[in-house]
This record gives sequence, C-alpha cells and structure tokens, in this order.
Amino acid sequence: MQRIPCVLMRGGTSKGPFFLAWDLPVAVSERDELLLNLMGSGHELEIDGIGGGSPQTSKVAIVSPSLHPDADVDYLFVQVMVSQRRVDTAPNCGNMLCAVGPFAIEQGLVKATGAQTQVRIRNLNTGTLVNAQVQTPDGKVSYEGDTTIDGVPGSAAPVALTFLDAAGSKTGQLFPTGRPRDLIDGIVVTCIDMAMPMVLVQAACLGKRGDETPAELDADADFLQRLESLRLKAGLAMGLGDVSDKVIPKPVLVSQARAGGTLAVRYFMPHNCHRALAITGSIGLATACVTAGSVAAEILGGVHEPRLQKVRIEHPSGAIDVVLSYSGKSPETIRASVVRTARRLFSGYVYVPASQRLAG
Repeated sequence: MQRIPCVLMRGGTSKGPFFLAWDLPVAVSERDELLLNLMGSGHELEIDGIGGGSPQTSKVAIVSPSLHPDADVDYLFVQVMVSQRRVDTAPNCGNMLCAVGPFAIEQGLVKATGAQTQVRIRNLNTGTLVNAQVQTPDGKVSYEGDTTIDGVPGSAAPVALTFLDAAGSKTGQLFPTGRPRDLIDGIVVTCIDMAMPMVLVQAACLGKRGDETPAELDADADFLQRLESLRLKAGLAMGLGDVSDKVIPKPVLVSQARAGGTLAVRYFMPHNCHRALAITGSIGLATACVTAGSVAAEILGGVHEPRLQKVRIEHPSGAIDVVLSYSGKSPETIRASVVRTARRLFSGYVYVPASQRLAG
C-alpha cells in the first residue's frame, strides 16, 4: 500500500478529503482512477474506501497556489460517483468551497492576518472567483463559534463566502437560452447559469407539492424518469450537449415558502434529492427570485427590488440566507454572499493499492 497526505474536512453540509495538488498524479486519467480507488467508488456504501456512500459525502477538493492575479489559491472540485466508477469535474461545490480557506491557511498556502483572514479562491471548474473570510484569532484558524447552519448539528465559526463573478459559470450566459423562461416538454422552466447550471420548474407542474421529503421523491421512479427527461432536454437547450453522463444542469423543484422564507426548493444532484441545498444552487436560486420572468419570480408574484436583497431559501433540512447586491443594473452584475461553517475532522494519510502508481 502507498500513502497520500490527506485532510478530511466538513464544508457546509458536505464532507470529503482535501489534497494538495502536488500530492496527486499530474495526468488527469491517473488522478481520477486514484480518487475512485481511495473513495471506494463503484459500491453503494463505498465500503472499500473513505467515501460516505452519499453524493454529499463522496466529494474531493484539490487545492494549490494560484497564478491568477486576483486569487491566492486554486480549488478543483471533484464529484466522485458512489455506485458508478466515474468522476465529474464540470460543476463547482460551494459547500466544500467553504472549507478551502481554512485548509489553505493551515497548509501554509495563505498567511493568517489578524482576527479574520481573507482567502481569495479561484474555482478551476468554472473560473469563478470567490472571497472567503476565515476566523483566525491569534493567527490560527478557529473552528469554534456560535454560527449554526441548517443540516449540520451544533455550532461553529462562520466562514463568509462572496461569489464575485458567478454569472455564466459554465455556459457564459446567465440565461443560456437567451430567455428567463422556456417551454420544454410542455412545461415552463427557467434555465439559469449562476454559479451552477440549473433548470428550475414549479413543483406543481410535475405533480408535486414541493414539500415532499427527499426519500419520498427518490422513491418515485416515474417522477425521477420524467425529471431526467426534462434535464436532458434542458442540457441541450443550454448548449451543454449530451448531459446523460454529467451532473449538470441540476434540476430543481420550486414552490411557495411554508416557513416564512422567500422560496421553497427541492434540489437534485441530479438523480437524488439533496438533503439540504448546494451553496452554488442557492446563488442561482436567489438570483432567479429577483429576475423578472423566471419561474421563481412568478411564484413570488413579481420581482424583488434588485439592490441589496436577502433571499431565504427553504430546503428539506431548514433554510439558507443569501445576500444579493449589484455592481450594475443587470442580473449579470450580481454578487452573492452566504455564511457557512467548516470543520477539520482528521489529517494524516489515505492508503491506496500499490498497483495505483503515482506520477513522478
């Protein structure tokens, strides 16, 4: 067996190993095969690896110093499929992202400065720039605090994330079809690309209330088949091509809020319902809420004042608040901020079979 330095971290409502890029193979095919092996991909429990048997806990972050003038570190997100021997590096993951700043500081890639340290992050999956504010009293990362987030027990130190240029993250356009509304399979949808390409559909249009549990939705095979058909056609309409082997665009059911929030959602990853909500997904959903013509804005009966705006999105585990502000007049100039928490769980080495040779 050979060992690779590894730090297991919780980022928001996700969890997975963090690696420095130079500790992994340079060749993409070798790197991906290594990640499949160490996570235990191909088995529903990932029993022969360190994956958690769920899309939320089968994620990997790869971090390195950045050459970009506006970034301190580069972050590559890898979604490792659980039951399939396959990885996807098309999307970003905002939950794992909130642990990148603390990891970068503790690994010596960024020097702590004062009670808070700003870590400028470039996401390599999408090219998006994100600023993370990490609590660093006495020059060290602090994970303890009073901030709570739905979907995670207890409290921890806050990590504030601000997405600077998330519009058109994969397609180059906020609305890849050129419109905030499209008709696909006779259903009105919104195809939006803000931090994460998504196709939004009102739950009632697919025969759902919008407050079903993830387990209830995952158990409805006919519904999932219809949702996937909609997703595949939306992928073509968004210029993403054949997305049958991709995790984007993410399909999202939207409905009226029930607990005092702005909007209620059920977010799919894309074939299972998220037990909470992806951070990148929340950015796009909040943007849709303040964009006239979107299916989200229609549920709200109009559009909110597009200046400084807090949108509260309800999900199966609670809710998340997204603060929106504009540097211009169009939705493309929007900036979105969220507060999450992270925790370092263990550091050491992960072991893989000696037959999996490392490059170099």
